[in-house]
This record gives sequence, structure tokens and C-alpha cells, in this order.
Amino acid sequence: MAGWNSAKRFWKTAGVAEVDGGFAIELDGRPLKTPAKTPVVVPTRALAEAIAAEWDAQDEQIDPLSMPVTRCANSALDKVALQHAEVADMLAEYGGTDLLCYRAEAPDALVARQNAAWDPLLDWAAETYGARLKPAAGVMFHGQDSEALEALREAVHAMDNFELAAFHDLVCLSGSLVLGFAAVSDFAPIDELWAHSRLDETWQEEQWGVDEEAQEQAEIKKSAFKNAYLFYCLRKQ
Repeated sequence: MAGWNSAKRFWKTAGVAEVDGGFAIELDGRPLKTPAKTPVVVPTRALAEAIAAEWDAQDEQIDPLSMPVTRCANSALDKVALQHAEVADMLAEYGGTDLLCYRAEAPDALVARQNAAWDPLLDWAAETYGARLKPAAGVMFHGQDSEALEALREAVHAMDNFELAAFHDLVCLSGSLVLGFAAVSDFAPIDELWAHSRLDETWQEEQWGVDEEAQEQAEIKKSAFKNAYLFYCLRKQ
């Protein structure tokens, strides 16, 4: 959508039309297309209506940053659809170095906070996917059980293009495959899951104070994380 930064609004109304394969978004009755000229056809009406609403909300100048649902749909259609297996494999690799498995050695208060927040998530993943990931203290790499990783890999590959596009952002922004699965499964409120991904940073802020620039970047990432969750929910409606 980079080319849209300088584009001006050229339509009056955005709407949704049911078509073969799903729901299309139309601008003044003409089909909306991605930057790669792929017709924007999505699997649910809720998702299509959300995209149409983003286009209806544009002022004279198009602002791609105000259109997160549209951008994720573009990614699903122009990127994930062309390399689904590669994207799924890349995300599944996060299971081998999952954020939740790398624990502090000290101080005790931080160790306890990590255990309290992250252990229930690992327990849930073991119960839900048959994938027991084991935590360890320190930053040195430690391997995980191959059968556990394969179970998680199969769950990632089972997602369709639209689910995987949203899941990509949930995993990459949090640094955790387990947190990504927890988000799409509504294991906990999305704000709480984001806070779990920021546990170490929050601890550092409590000890040394808040870096305004870092906090601003964290808020941008949090917004993107929540937008990815919204997209996934709209896909499932």
C-alpha cells in the first residue's frame, strides 16, 4: 500500500458484494484490488464490511496506516497465498525459541513473575496441542522435544491464508508462538496477552524508569498486535 500514501480519494461510497469464493469490496460498484492487482475477496461478510468501513472513513488523502484490516487482507492475498507453506514454517520455528521458555536466573521477584505469567500458558499449550515446551533459565539456546514442535507446526499449517496473515503478526510482534495460539484461542484478554509478551520490559521500566521513545514504539506494536487479533476474529465470524 506504499503507493497509496500520495493517492487521493477517488470514490464516493464503499460497499460489499457476495461473489463466488466469498465477499468482495466495491468502490462505487467497482471491485477493490490489492497493490498486486488481486481482487479483494475475503471469506466472511464481517471482514469485508470492516474493510469497506476503512475505505469509507478515508478523507481526501488516503492514509494506509489507518487501514489495518485492509493491509492484512492485502498480505493474505498477495503474500501468504503465494507462499503459505514457507510462512507457516517460518512461524512454526518460533516454537523452538519461544519467548516463554527463556527465563531469568535472577532476581527472584522477576523469576516468580515470569513463572506466574508464563507457566499457565505453557501448560495450556501442552493440554491443547499435545506440545509440552520446557522452560530453562538463561539466554543460551536449549532444544525442545521434536514431537512437541511438530504438533505446533501442524497447527500452524492448518490455518488458511487469512488466518495465517493475522497469526504472523501475533507471533512476530510477541516473539512467542504460544502467545500467538493463545490469542487466536481467546485464552485470555488480548491486552493481558500483550502484557505477558512485555513482562521483561515492564520489569526493567519499574527498576530504571520509562524510556519515552521505547514506550512509543511499544504502543505502536501493541496496536498492531490488537489489530491482528481483530482481523483474526473477523475472519472467524
